[in-house]
Amino acid sequence: MTEPDNQQVYPSDRGRFEPLLRPGNTNCGGCGMSVALQMFKRATGDTKVQLVLPACCAAVAAAGFPFTAYGAPLLMSTFASAAAFATGMAQVGRLNGDETRVVCWAGDGGTYDIGLASISAAAERNEDILFVCYDNEIYGNTGGQRSSATPAGASTTNTPKGKTEAKKDILGIMAAHRIPYAATVSLAHPEDARRKMKHALDERGFRFLLILSPCPTGWKSEPAMTIELVRLAVRSGLFPVLEVEQGSRWTVNVEPDFSLTALERYVSLQRRFQKSGFTPEDFAAGIEQQWKELRGRVGRTSESQR
Repeated sequence: MTEPDNQQVYPSDRGRFEPLLRPGNTNCGGCGMSVALQMFKRATGDTKVQLVLPACCAAVAAAGFPFTAYGAPLLMSTFASAAAFATGMAQVGRLNGDETRVVCWAGDGGTYDIGLASISAAAERNEDILFVCYDNEIYGNTGGQRSSATPAGASTTNTPKGKTEAKKDILGIMAAHRIPYAATVSLAHPEDARRKMKHALDERGFRFLLILSPCPTGWKSEPAMTIELVRLAVRSGLFPVLEVEQGSRWTVNVEPDFSLTALERYVSLQRRFQKSGFTPEDFAAGIEQQWKELRGRVGRTSESQR
């Protein structure tokens, strides 16, 4: 087999041979967060990064002391304080003239819920950090409890009959801070994902990336279906792929076809929706409302550019 062109597939030899998440990590098979880390490494190229990890699956993936599976310096923070820790690191880097980019890598618990106060504070100050949320829609590290990222109808350890509340619009919340850049990232669209990751790394000020990150353990899905689940979520309109600049310029990057068949397959590939009785039709109503609001935001962007 011919080796692929290193310049086309990988940004550098360093990216080719030193992944951000190395063998020896303890992540589950099919972990969306693991896939996202490798995609992120390809986007960083030779850009040096420092990671801040709050309590989450990523924090326990590094293996046992004194070893680490991470290919970059990292600091583990308390659950609520990743953005605050990163703020100090970024400020010290600025004072020292260090171009290393500071990146928070957090789950939905440390983003939507417990970490939201420090994230909002850092965003309001426009601190020079990149905050990445790998959204697996549960507290995966502590057994799979519901978070405000958990969709309605999904069973968790503390909502066994299915969550009744809708998922929080975290991207809208971050855009409301008028930060330089916010975007959703699809693992099933690697070129768009890499472009957004690279742009977020190169930008200055507070940036936010939201990655839909299937968790086979919590979602009760097959590990081999991780990328397919993301693809179906995008195609059905359940997970909009978009970006927001300066909190006001909204752009949809991948147009869904709102396929009910795709939505049916998305639900059927996960056992977490079985006990609640949620049907694809139940999801369809929420998707329609979500996109009505999103079209309004994109429309206002188009009008302001005329």
